Amino acid sequence: MSVLIKNATLVNADTSERADILTRNGIIEKIASEIEPSEVGGVEGGLTEIIDAAGHYVIPGGVDVHTHFNIDVGIATSCDDFYSGTVSAACGGTTTIVDHMGFGPAGCSLHHQLERYHEFARDKAVIDYSFHGTIQHINDGILREMESMVQEEGISSFKIYLTYDFKLNDSEILAALERLNQLNALTCVHPENDGAIRFLKERILGQGSNAPIYHALSRPPECEAEAVGRMINLATLAGDAPIYIVHLSNGIGLEYIRQAHQRGQAVFAETCPQYLLLDINKYNTMSDQVSIASHPYDEGLKYIMSPPLRDHYHQNQLWQGVIDGTISTLATDHCAFTLAQKRAGRDGFQYCPNGMPGVENRVPLLFSEGVMKDRISINHFVELVSTRPAQLFGLYPRKGLIAEGADADLVIIDPTKEVTLSQGLMHGGSDYCPYEGIKLLGYPVMTLSRGRVIVRDGQFIGRPGHGRFLHRQPLNECYRYWENGE
Repeated sequence: MSVLIKNATLVNADTSERADILTRNGIIEKIASEIEPSEVGGVEGGLTEIIDAAGHYVIPGGVDVHTHFNIDVGIATSCDDFYSGTVSAACGGTTTIVDHMGFGPAGCSLHHQLERYHEFARDKAVIDYSFHGTIQHINDGILREMESMVQEEGISSFKIYLTYDFKLNDSEILAALERLNQLNALTCVHPENDGAIRFLKERILGQGSNAPIYHALSRPPECEAEAVGRMINLATLAGDAPIYIVHLSNGIGLEYIRQAHQRGQAVFAETCPQYLLLDINKYNTMSDQVSIASHPYDEGLKYIMSPPLRDHYHQNQLWQGVIDGTISTLATDHCAFTLAQKRAGRDGFQYCPNGMPGVENRVPLLFSEGVMKDRISINHFVELVSTRPAQLFGLYPRKGLIAEGADADLVIIDPTKEVTLSQGLMHGGSDYCPYEGIKLLGYPVMTLSRGRVIVRDGQFIGRPGHGRFLHRQPLNECYRYWENGE
């Protein structure tokens, strides 16, 4: 495969330029102000396609470091596997995902889930992928096993939970933080105070309150913020271990992170489009009861996730965190279910599987709401959706960068294209779009994965199995690229 992109406005996290881009055999071979087809062999000499990108932006493919494909949450299994999920990602301008592996059987090894997820993804993924390790218990065997996961398997990040059935206590968290820090691996954390949530949930349900809004009220911002602050302090006790806060949804926790940055602490934060653009009122939206199949809770159930949607105060705080750089990345926490699966919550929010689709919407939403509304520059946009996640999770400079020698993962965005989001435009396994009716200005019109055009004008034309597993670098390599600007 050999593709020549002409007249591009090439955008990286730190620079923008008008350039032509030649890709060959999956790699960016040449970037120059002018590349003539004749000088690279032309069509007769093996040039597969010439693409005119005049008036368009060309960005490094999106890197979404928070998805959940094939996940079993106990009461349901998500409706996106590694084929439908990665097709959806590609159609939205994401060319690499790092999936959070779900919980395995009690007492299982770290390698158990890794082997299982390799089976899920192999021959199905249409874009490149990797996994985060999941730590669901701590003992000497798990601590020893971390070394081979990092050094041999290329798993350089691990997730711990402060809530759910496999939550870790503070002493276990300290042990994990210290060991992962020794191995130059990044600890990702789902921060919610489990005890407070259990107390509030039991009281709310005991009062007979089980509508979707009570899911949000049982997990208020303070529960998340307390856990963020606790993790920051535990990371300090563990020798200043770096931590990554997933799906930040509130301004209180954001302020704790900002204070940590002022002390020079390595705390990285991710937020998601739903926390920037959707609010708590979604839980109070009632379905049209004219239809026999409808139920007043159906609309609200679509948005049950943890942490839940917040009010406008927290939205505004998060946007400020995006703008000033306190928030490092934008991911999705894509965990898709069908409406039928979500409707299990008609009998009470506690029965509704947590999560919603979003991997296809991330890049266009932030481009339209961030860049086109002048909240952030286009370079900062690229940093949030591609470069910084690639750097933090051991993929840079192979991913997250348009440069000679990097993988030819490229997305072409038409800044004049107007799109109204709807389920009819989506490509994943879910049957609803949580951003239904939102009007966007600017949209991806072509996606290349390792030099192959896999999406053209909203149509997926790739193939299952094209995606490759990515053996990721340890965190010290990420810092080298980040701090030295290499």
